[in-house]
Amino acid sequence: MDKTLSRTPVANRTHIGFFGRMNAGKSSLINALADQPVSIVSPEAGTTTDVVKKTMEIHGIGPCVLLDTAGFDDAGEVGKLRIAASRKAAESADLAVVLFGEGDWTEEKSWLAFFKDVATPVIAVCTQSDRRPPEENRALAARVEAETGLAPVTVSALTREGIDALREAMIAAVARKPEKRYILGDLVKEGDVVVLVMPQDPQAPEGRLILPEVQTIRESLDRRCLALCVQPEELPAALGSLREPPALIVTDSQVFDAVYAMKPAGTKLTSFSVLFAGYKGDIGYYMDSVRAIDRLTESSRVLIAECCTHAPLDEDIGRVKIPRMLRQRAGQGLTVDVTAGADFPDNVGQYDLIIQCGGCMFNRKYVCSRIRRAKDAGVPMTNYGITIAYVKGILDRVDTGRKD
Repeated sequence: MDKTLSRTPVANRTHIGFFGRMNAGKSSLINALADQPVSIVSPEAGTTTDVVKKTMEIHGIGPCVLLDTAGFDDAGEVGKLRIAASRKAAESADLAVVLFGEGDWTEEKSWLAFFKDVATPVIAVCTQSDRRPPEENRALAARVEAETGLAPVTVSALTREGIDALREAMIAAVARKPEKRYILGDLVKEGDVVVLVMPQDPQAPEGRLILPEVQTIRESLDRRCLALCVQPEELPAALGSLREPPALIVTDSQVFDAVYAMKPAGTKLTSFSVLFAGYKGDIGYYMDSVRAIDRLTESSRVLIAECCTHAPLDEDIGRVKIPRMLRQRAGQGLTVDVTAGADFPDNVGQYDLIIQCGGCMFNRKYVCSRIRRAKDAGVPMTNYGITIAYVKGILDRVDTGRKD
């Protein structure tokens, strides 16, 4: 069996970032936690040039990703790019481990302020304890607590002193994370029949489903629902085979209107993209923002923000279909920019509307960081499914499954 098929997707893992100065011992610490050489360790400053990701499982935390970042005191033009990469990693971190050593802590305190602003829990660590006598380690820990309010864990990757204590602190911090979110929200209960309408995307490799479909099917099973998967042309036969109408139909956004025309009275209808708007983002802001479509003109500028980096098709939803829908309303002169993967512009204030994909490839923390930047710039932001439903005039008939 291909073990990749049973692995937890990176986007669903707890992201734990390690942040500190060059040669503070981040890579050594990650290697000690993982019990294997994950990151390159060198006495030369600046060895870690890009964010190194290690997927693993930690008992008490579960599936997680350890993020080894470049030092935030890196210098020069290349150093700026490394720091920018570390900042993106910080935006996705569900938990931050910040390393402290001797010297000035202006940078460390700046990063602590950032994590406080975005409500990311932080563990302070005094590293490389094997290089100092016990009394100096105690003094360093006391200084960290006095200046930051955080009681640090003192560790040595070389002797493994404090590694178990750090792991326990990480487990305790993750245990305090917000209540588990569900893709299907409150739309279903145990025993409900859920019909999933899934036109097969030619971009997906043969024999595989796209990630939102896989995750929604899995959650349906976990919540003891009866899941029936069909393609759009099979929906009438599927509905006719049921003794009672299904509790919920989940469809691809692109066939919203066709599926709505076949939906039995009393059956709730939503889409994978709308579900992920609530699961990964801020659906309230998305729903409010979509009305900005009515204010677009030929002089407006729209950003399409994709999370995956696939080769676009002739009728790609983000690069072709949605821009065409918007230009039919606002005029052919409407400017539409597209970004993919982790690319997201710093100057989002230049846009009149941002339309985010479902976000299945990123964790909720990172998607919410994009929304926060849009809000700070006063730019409306919505997503694919909500956009399509609004343009087709059926948004008020789509169930979101969210109260938040």
